[in-house]
Amino acid sequence: MSFKHPLVDRYASKEMVEIFSDESRYSTWRRFWIVLAETQKELGLNITDEQINEMKEYEDKLNLEEAKRIEEELNHDVMAHIEAFGLQAKKARPIIHLGATSSEVTDNAEMVLNLKALKLIRQRVVDVILELLNFADKYKEFPCLSYTHLQPAQPTTVGRRATLWAYDLFIALEELDYLLKTIRTRGIKGTTGTQASYLELFEGDHEKVKELDKRVSQKLGFSESFWITGQTYSRNYDFIILSKLALIASSASKFANDIRYLQSIGEMEEPFGEKQVGSSAMPYKRNPILSERINSLARYVSSITFVALQNHLTQFLERTLDDSANRRIIIPEAFLSVDAILLLYKRIVKGLKVNENVIRKRMYDYLPFYAVENILMNAVKKGGDRQTLHKIIRDKAMYVIERVREGKSANLFEELKKDDVPDVLKSNIVEDIRHYVGRSAEQVIEVSEKIKKYLGV
Repeated sequence: MSFKHPLVDRYASKEMVEIFSDESRYSTWRRFWIVLAETQKELGLNITDEQINEMKEYEDKLNLEEAKRIEEELNHDVMAHIEAFGLQAKKARPIIHLGATSSEVTDNAEMVLNLKALKLIRQRVVDVILELLNFADKYKEFPCLSYTHLQPAQPTTVGRRATLWAYDLFIALEELDYLLKTIRTRGIKGTTGTQASYLELFEGDHEKVKELDKRVSQKLGFSESFWITGQTYSRNYDFIILSKLALIASSASKFANDIRYLQSIGEMEEPFGEKQVGSSAMPYKRNPILSERINSLARYVSSITFVALQNHLTQFLERTLDDSANRRIIIPEAFLSVDAILLLYKRIVKGLKVNENVIRKRMYDYLPFYAVENILMNAVKKGGDRQTLHKIIRDKAMYVIERVREGKSANLFEELKKDDVPDVLKSNIVEDIRHYVGRSAEQVIEVSEKIKKYLGV
């Protein structure tokens, strides 16, 4: 029997799982050792092309079982993989990991994996934003109630609400893009960050040590390395990375909350399969399980950031190892969770059902109440006394509310059309819903244009 991780087995994509797989991680370790040796040779160390070519031959031919066996003896994963690599690349064995420390391998490799994962996440975010903008454009002029405090407020449009979701995610994208522009790797710093071992290898040549750091970092895909490190890069950077993921997750979770509420009042529904079962006990149920799953995963991602922050604030001096075990868990799981969240997000938007008749009914039920502000303003502009007119509207509104609470029918517009209401009020009653949505449609167009310009689409 074996445990199957739900993120791997149920939720995340194959692409994201592959990035954090053992094969990907350990071949990245080998890639680091190859790049290190290549660059050391370029800068004058006695390393041959034959040794480097032999390392390249076995870069992806991992002997993981051998490495596992050795680790059981040594109780050290990096040393075990150095030994396992050396068993294959025998001629290169003497120069593998030359001058390096374990964190040099693990930290640099992790940043390579993080960079790949961040790029995949970015594409997922862009896909969702574009899907939302398409939806927003389709419904940019379709009026609906807005809600503040979960109570009916002024009218908006379905498309404008979707633009709010898109812009929320766009803000997270901007943060992610800044991270991608500035992301660094640990580089070549040696055992405690002083580069002492490399200075020894290059016989006191500081410029060659600096060049080694620069070239290796660039070959691994980074414009530069951290300017200074202890044995590891500062663990506050893990928090920075995971906080960007949490921001994406929270944006998705806000969307999911909205869908759950709108589905509860019948205005919208997430996709529901023809043979899908909503409840084992209640056959009629159509539960918003996809949105709920987003909320669940997002809650977990937000909790991970707390662990990352704790890792940083509990470090001592040049490094301690009490972060190592949980980092193996929280970093991959954060990426896998956000990957799953964004796949769910896109799936919901693509299949989102808008129940137009329900939305229209709710609009007309509440129309007189949210229209009165406009009616009052226009009546005052035409010479009416605001305080007097406000009292008339208030008295009529309270009467209607009481009638409704008694289970009787009543309509505020009809009350405001009666003979005891001044003509200056009656003449300003507009029953066309579109009159009350402000610049909703225009805002959808304007925001969409700005986002698409940023995305280059």
